Amino acid sequence: MRFTEDRIRSKRLRDLPVYLFEDLAAKRRQKEAEGVDVIDLSIGDPDLGAPAGVVEALTRHAADKRLHCYTPHWVVETFNRGVSGWMAERFGVDLDPATEILPVIGTKEGIAHLPLAVLDPGDMALVPDPGYPVYSRGVWFAGGRVEWMALRAETGFLPDLESLDDRDLRLVYLNYPNNPTSAVAEIDFYEGIVDRARKADAIIASDAAYSETTFDGYKSRSLLEAPGARELGIEFHSFSKTFGMAGWRVGFAAGNEKIISALGTLKSNVDSGVFGAVLLAAAEGLQNEWPAVAETEKEYGLRRSLIRECLETCGLEYHRSPATLYIWAKVPGGERSVEFATTILEEAGVLVAPGVGFGERGEGYFRMSITCPTGRIKTATERLQEVSKRWMT
Repeated sequence: MRFTEDRIRSKRLRDLPVYLFEDLAAKRRQKEAEGVDVIDLSIGDPDLGAPAGVVEALTRHAADKRLHCYTPHWVVETFNRGVSGWMAERFGVDLDPATEILPVIGTKEGIAHLPLAVLDPGDMALVPDPGYPVYSRGVWFAGGRVEWMALRAETGFLPDLESLDDRDLRLVYLNYPNNPTSAVAEIDFYEGIVDRARKADAIIASDAAYSETTFDGYKSRSLLEAPGARELGIEFHSFSKTFGMAGWRVGFAAGNEKIISALGTLKSNVDSGVFGAVLLAAAEGLQNEWPAVAETEKEYGLRRSLIRECLETCGLEYHRSPATLYIWAKVPGGERSVEFATTILEEAGVLVAPGVGFGERGEGYFRMSITCPTGRIKTATERLQEVSKRWMT
């Protein structure tokens, strides 16, 4: 029997837009098959590896046969205590390890599953545009209704709180430091969004994956620092970006105990948790590996400077930010972002992410990542400067 696409895929999958990174990967494979040396600056996949102490901890704990079973509760307790201590030291937020912290299989998993735990069909969620596509996908999978929350350059890529429609609002997704724009938010913004969410009796979900990927002495703030945030907020933190552990699939959610409990109940029905050795290695990172993280940030800072200098030489505008693995730049000459990215790939063998892949309001921009070896970034900048002669004439 030969199945049709409609017979195999559910309507919810058929209705989804093409996932940006799947499309970019396909384009890269096509060019490489043609013999092109493609330099991929489209995705934020840390390339420097996890700190040696974290790797050593994983190796040591992986030999412990007690961890070869489903994750023991004492391992989760150890991890949660480590997270609680770090959140207190870093943000001044005291969390109960038993009720206000939950390990997730990478923040992408937690973020995508949250709507299934807290939304009923038809419930409204505010999702940033442009933004990480997983926010909207999670809401759609849960049968929720997405309302787009515009992020514009003139407001520093922060939503205009006064313009937000809070009628029937159930969930708000935030992401600062921001992907894709690299914008940052300060405590007054979080105080304002908490006030709006409280009036609507809505949940705030803050994606803080890039909280520790910062430069020039900048320190990001946490939603949970804002007064009242723990009454209605949950924040997701990632080991992928901070510790170069993207493939390890580990992160945590922290915040309101009822929201944490709801997400935990959902997860207990669909997964069996993170491998215990990975949790213990992640806890080792939080406790002892910050010097290694600082060295990684120095290397990222060099790459960031190389790309910024290239964009300036090419006459391209970009958002100046002290955070994230990305640079958000304007497409020259009013060209569409997909067409521009295609041109760059064809003429320079450099892959960038077209802004429209992050939402309608990303049109006119493109995103470049610094998670590529420094030598390759230098080569990419040389190629781009050669190609830029076309739009600078």
